[in-house]
Amino acid sequence: MRLDGIPLWDGTEFRGPVDLAWEPDRITGVTPAAQDGHDGLCVLPGLVDTHVHLVGYAGPGDPPDFATWPLTTTRDEQVLHGAAHAQRAMRHGVTTLRDLAGDEAQIALRRVFDAGVLPGPRIQVHGVVGMTAGHNDLFVPPAFPVRKPTADGPDECRKLVRTWARAGMDGIKLTTSGGVLSIGDKNVWRNYTRDEIRAVVDEAHALGMLVASHAHSEDGIRVAVEEGVDSIEHGTLMSRDLAETLAARRTPVAPTLLINEAIAQGRVPVTAEAMAKAAELVATRDVLLAQAAALGVRFVLGTDANGHHVQFGDQLAEVVHMTRILGLDAESALRAATSDAADSIGMPVGRVAVGLGADLVVLRGRPWERIEDLATENIVAVVSRGRLVAGRLP
Repeated sequence: MRLDGIPLWDGTEFRGPVDLAWEPDRITGVTPAAQDGHDGLCVLPGLVDTHVHLVGYAGPGDPPDFATWPLTTTRDEQVLHGAAHAQRAMRHGVTTLRDLAGDEAQIALRRVFDAGVLPGPRIQVHGVVGMTAGHNDLFVPPAFPVRKPTADGPDECRKLVRTWARAGMDGIKLTTSGGVLSIGDKNVWRNYTRDEIRAVVDEAHALGMLVASHAHSEDGIRVAVEEGVDSIEHGTLMSRDLAETLAARRTPVAPTLLINEAIAQGRVPVTAEAMAKAAELVATRDVLLAQAAALGVRFVLGTDANGHHVQFGDQLAEVVHMTRILGLDAESALRAATSDAADSIGMPVGRVAVGLGADLVVLRGRPWERIEDLATENIVAVVSRGRLVAGRLP
């Protein structure tokens, strides 16, 4: 398949009109073209969202209660909702997703999509290592008998990392602070001692797995950074000295902007507790994160999309919002959503270059000049794994 004479933004810079060729699943040719043969169109790499939760309600209308839906819906049915979310993201130009609270369900989706049984985006899956009464544990009411795995003490932490490695996980998500949607905790609560965090990071790295750390609080970010995690998720209350350290280390940070605002403002169905926690974070977040961006922190696209509070397909709006809150220019925001996001999770995508995966978005406009052109209504076609999955190629 090919597109001749189409303007290309290749994941790092504008290349002008090119003749672009690919075959499933590999880009085979990117050569300069004499002229632009597609008035007003361009091609970009498929976007990479480094922080999602695929298993959530994907049906029409208002979603059911976020906390009880997973407890009252069979796992088989939940997997189908996860597949619908993944395919919706793909059709909206997000062709790589990293699920940061996965289990066997998301691993099954990854394998099915990779094998071509169903069309779907590229997926990475991280298993959560969290403590009893920690952020991940507090999504389930105390009296409910079926709970997610927890680990307490360095040895249990190592065992759970090994259990997730055996299950086929790509990486580990570690919780080092409280959260917003978890029930009954506070953002500032410590999650794990330093010895437990050190054990998780050491064991995961020994098994070749990246560690992403959920951290809202300054203390939670600090201990995660000092113990060598590979990415910070949220990073909301990032102090200046932490920003300087993260910038020097080039540690990626996924700021998950839209979801915290939607919860804080009550624009999505949430408890009063969650709204208050999010509002407290958002009240100080913007100044801190803009400061961090100015200091050179490596922000990447991560939305926390779950189908309840942020929809799959909202990723393009998140990229636009990164320019408003973080102060990134249009090209920096696009890199954060393509090449840099792909590099941060070790995936050979995020660029349009010979030999890489053929994930492409044909779009109306010039989003590297005007970021508002990056909008779902401007998508003309999406190619995932070399195959047309949405729209029509010009």
